[in-house]
Amino acid sequence: MCMLVGQRRAHLLRLLDETGKIVAKDAAAELGISEDSIRRDLRDLAAEGLCQRVYGGALPVSPAVVDYTTRHTVEPGGKRAVAATAAGLVRPGSTLILDGGTTALAVAEALPRDLECTVITNSPTVASALLQHPSADLFLIGGRVFKHSAVACGAAAVEAAQNVSADLCLIGVTGVHPDAGLTTGDAEDAAMKRALAARAAETYVLASSEKIGTASPYRVLPWGQITGVITDAAPTDEVIEQLSALDVEILHAGAVF
Repeated sequence: MCMLVGQRRAHLLRLLDETGKIVAKDAAAELGISEDSIRRDLRDLAAEGLCQRVYGGALPVSPAVVDYTTRHTVEPGGKRAVAATAAGLVRPGSTLILDGGTTALAVAEALPRDLECTVITNSPTVASALLQHPSADLFLIGGRVFKHSAVACGAAAVEAAQNVSADLCLIGVTGVHPDAGLTTGDAEDAAMKRALAARAAETYVLASSEKIGTASPYRVLPWGQITGVITDAAPTDEVIEQLSALDVEILHAGAVF
C-alpha cells in the first residue's frame, strides 16, 4: 500500500481513534513500510499534540493536559459524579490527603459541611474552597506552584509531605491506561503525587471518563500501589474491563458506600 505522508498520518490517527493504540511494528507491516517511517510519523504527530508516544507505538493523548481554566469545561458532569463518590469515602473523624486539579476541587466542594475531618492538601484552590467548611481542619502543604494544576510540588513540598499521614488519599491523574498505567504531564507533579500517596493507608485515583484510555509522559504509580480507581466511565468500557482483568478495583461513580 503506497501512501503519501499526509495520507499515512491520517491513517494512523484513524487507527488510534478506532483501536485506542498504535503498534509501530503492526502499522509498518500493514502499510508495507519501515518501522522507522512509522516512528517518524508518530514523533511528528506527538509534536502536534495528536498522540502520546510510548515504547513500541503510541496512545491517545489526554485532553486533561490543557490549562487549568480550560479544564474546568472538560466533562464537568463526569467530574462531579466522580467527586461525589470520592467524598462518600471520607469517614467522620478521618484524615484525607486531597491532591489538586479540577476533580479534586469538585471533591472539596462535595464534602458535607457537617463532616468533621482533617484535610491535607497541596492545592491553594482546594484549600480556598474549604475555608468556609466549618467542620474541617485544614493543612496546606507549600512549595513551588505548578500552575497547570494549581498545586505545590518540588523538593520542599515533597519533604513536607513526608511528615504527614492520613487514612485516605485522593489523587488526580491525566491518563489512565492498562499498559501505560497512571500518568501525568509533569515530572515534579508526578513525584509529588507519589509522595502524598505514600502517606495514606488507602489511595484512590480520581479519573473522569475523558482520562480513561489515554496517556501522558510521566508515570505516577504502578497499579499495585493504589487501592482503586473512581470513574464515571461505563463498566462495559473496553479499558475498564481490561483494568478489572488486572485486578484493579473500580469504583463506579454513583455507587453508594
